[in-house]
Amino acid sequence: MKRSARYGILVVAILLLTVVTNRAVAQQKSVMRETLTPKEQSMISIAAVAAKGDLARLKNEINTGLEAGLTINQIKETIVHLYAYAGFPRSLRGLQTLMSVIDERKARGITDQKGREASPVNDQRSKYERGKAILAKLTGVPETGTKTGYAAFAPEIEVFLKEHLFADIFERDVLTYAERELVTVSVLSSIGGVEPMLKSHLTICLNIGLSPAQLQQFVGVIKSVIGKREAKSAQSVLDEVIKNK
Repeated sequence: MKRSARYGILVVAILLLTVVTNRAVAQQKSVMRETLTPKEQSMISIAAVAAKGDLARLKNEINTGLEAGLTINQIKETIVHLYAYAGFPRSLRGLQTLMSVIDERKARGITDQKGREASPVNDQRSKYERGKAILAKLTGVPETGTKTGYAAFAPEIEVFLKEHLFADIFERDVLTYAERELVTVSVLSSIGGVEPMLKSHLTICLNIGLSPAQLQQFVGVIKSVIGKREAKSAQSVLDEVIKNK
């Protein structure tokens, strides 16, 4: 066989191997995206337990999260985030519990990674416009038309939501949008009685790339750390969201 022919066969073989390898890597990534990471599962547990106010259980979940590789700032941001949904008292008690755990671990000679701080915001738009843009990115639906529902009835709270929740809080990049939404649905599932809001945020979870399988796993975490009743309610809402997606 001539050298040119052998060279041609070698090139084709390399190309085929590259295609197969790339496909295998893509499939592996696809499989990986079907499960929550240990860090994500810990965020769910920490948020849910903190929202319930179970501080003894929260200490255990914070320790588990730190051992799973969450930084102090990621856990702190998780607990700060939940105040928008469960109130300042739960958030402040959660932060006090985190401080206690960090001190106890230091006393045992454990030094936990602090982690990155939030990046400065350089967007010159008003907070309302920034929050409006972030909400549109999360929902995949730009806001247009006349305000209705609670936004029309109490326009001040609609401004608070845009400026504070979706600008001040969601802009802080210590957590990703997906992580913040996992924290949000964890809190909403834990406190109960807010199914319309849970439905909206589970829909957002799907919009920003979390898979149905990951959200099924989320319900499993809620069941293990909070209880069957809360998990059953969350599962019912999730089934409806997936069915209508």
